Amino acid sequence: MPERGRLPRTLIALGVALAAGAALLFGAPARSGAPQPLALATAWPDAQRGSVPSRLPDGSEYSPALFLDARTSAGTVQSVDGRTLRLILRQSDGSIRQLRKVPSEQRAPFAALTGSGDTLVWVESVDGRQQLWRAGLRGNAPARMITAEVGAMRLRDSQYDLVIADAMVHWVAAGPGERTEFRSVPLTGGRVTVERAAGSWSLSAWPWAVDGQTSARGVTALRDLTTGRTAATPSAARAITACSPSWCRMVSLNADGYARIELAHPDGSARRKVAEGAVATAIEDVAVLDRFEVFGRVGPQSELSGNQELLVHDLRTRRTVLVSPDAGNVGYRGGVLWWSTGDQSSFVRNSLDLRTV
Repeated sequence: MPERGRLPRTLIALGVALAAGAALLFGAPARSGAPQPLALATAWPDAQRGSVPSRLPDGSEYSPALFLDARTSAGTVQSVDGRTLRLILRQSDGSIRQLRKVPSEQRAPFAALTGSGDTLVWVESVDGRQQLWRAGLRGNAPARMITAEVGAMRLRDSQYDLVIADAMVHWVAAGPGERTEFRSVPLTGGRVTVERAAGSWSLSAWPWAVDGQTSARGVTALRDLTTGRTAATPSAARAITACSPSWCRMVSLNADGYARIELAHPDGSARRKVAEGAVATAIEDVAVLDRFEVFGRVGPQSELSGNQELLVHDLRTRRTVLVSPDAGNVGYRGGVLWWSTGDQSSFVRNSLDLRTV
């Protein structure tokens, strides 16, 4: 996976790691002055939830990479003998449909899984070559390659690594020099369109892109790819900024050396503090569904488990909800949040469909 576009997240992780280390050594800052988070069952009793064991009935290891709803997922299966990797669709009733199969020497061959309607699209990497593939979510038609003309793709573990809009698949690739290639291809295959722009950009909610993917400051501008209009975004001293078209997230260190997470609209309005202390961003995307900011916090079990408390701040109600007291491997795409609980020998992946809150 290309490393471009990872710098802002790395800097955030470094700063928060220092804060988290301080919390483990000296104790996290007192929480008495801040409202305690609500329990998930109390805050959102009707939200759809699910769980998936780490192994399928035949003993093979399963790693979900996308939840289509709380109980339906797609991901990679390593065979019991370790010789093959399969991309599968696991239905809510536990039934399995194989989409692709490759030799296991291919490292992480399936990435950037994205669903839209009845279609699943992903990046497939075999023998060092990246390709775009698609499969229907219904029926048993075989998967097919969309294109191999993907360029030097920039993947950053975001739900917007691939964007499906107007029957097209969109993505970004590194261009010559300090330039970005905005690439697109019909969902059914065909000619790849390439447009180049100065700077290091990534896609956001269509038709927007955000810059600053290799900048220490993070995002400084939003760009409408249909009109070419560019808008500046807010910033803060010694902060890393990430943005969607609706919200910008600023992560900085306070006077005590602990992390502070703030959100504001791209025009700088409605600025508010979301969290402060031994906290960290838990996913790449900002204020998902234009409503929920997902973050982690060092908790009582973190020193032993290496995991974190998983929390969601609801921008609509201004309440924070404790989703899990001990979460690892947090992921999010398309409205569904997931995380693992347990240890390396026995763990479960849990899911929460935020669209049902």
